[in-house]
This record gives sequence, C-alpha cells and structure tokens, in this order.
Amino acid sequence: MTSRIALLRGINVGGNNKFPVARQRALMAELGFEGVTVHLQTGNIVFADPGTPPDRTARTLEDAFAADLGFSVPVMVRTRDELAAAVDANPYPAAAAEPKTLHVIFLSDVPTDTSALEALNALNTAAYAPDEFRLIGREIYLHCPDGIGRSKLAAKLSNLRLGVTATARNWNTVTKLLALADT
Repeated sequence: MTSRIALLRGINVGGNNKFPVARQRALMAELGFEGVTVHLQTGNIVFADPGTPPDRTARTLEDAFAADLGFSVPVMVRTRDELAAAVDANPYPAAAAEPKTLHVIFLSDVPTDTSALEALNALNTAAYAPDEFRLIGREIYLHCPDGIGRSKLAAKLSNLRLGVTATARNWNTVTKLLALADT
C-alpha cells in the first residue's frame, strides 16, 4: 500500500457544499481505503491505496462523493512521491520561512493552453509586484509576500480559464500533508 493524497475542491467553504470530516472518513472506509487521515475540514485526505492510478482513484472518489452528497466534488489525487516532488520544486524557497505567503495551486492536468498564464506573467512584474507565480508541471506556485487576501494576482489567477480543475493549498497545509503521507 502506498500513500495517496486527495485534494477536494470547494467543500466546507463559506457554509457551502458541506462535507463533514466524520463523513469524509466514513465514506473513505466504505470505499475500502485504509489509514485514512483527514487534515482540516476543507478537503485534504491522506490514505493508503493499493497502487491504483491516481486519476482512476480521483474518478472513483468523485463518483462516490457525488452519489453520497448530491453535489459534485472535484478531486485531485497525488501520490506521496508526486507531493514530495512538488515540495522540492518550490521556486520560492525563501518564502517557505513565511509559509502563509506561499501557496500551491494543484491542477488536475498540465494545461494545454498556457497563453493566459503567459500573458499574466508578462504583466506580473509591473502590475502585481511583489506577488509572483510560476507554473511547474501540474502546480502553480504563488508567492504573495503581503498576504493572499489583498493580492490582485491571486484574484486574477483564480479567474483564469486553464481548461483544468484547480484547487489551492497554503504551504503549511502542503508540507503537513507530506508529513502525514510519510507516517
């Protein structure tokens, strides 16, 4: 069995799409997954998987969650090694010292059309400084030294249409999920 991390998009945010932690755990157990740990209530599940391809596990979870909850829950699944590679690829290592300023936007796939990101990046330095971002594989790293709440760049990134599903986690959550996958 290998560790997997399921990243659920848009649950328990602002009182919408309620999916209680206890139900997350129970449903994962009903699906036969073992070693289930739910980190926070916003959709971070670490579990053991017998080696099923992550994209197939994501579809299984999406189907089961929709059937149980009555609404769609997009899910991205990463292996422990994929998450470790994302942590290692961080292009802003100094920002890790202030983890609330660093976020990772996990994508369901590598975007085939990156023109919107390229156009945004061309404006990045002048229009959005000191905030910056970088796409590496299936992750977008976002560094907002003054916080994400006031970041015009973060707002712009969240509205881009990349043709893939995206969900963001702060650096504390990303590194905690990796630590949980290692236990």
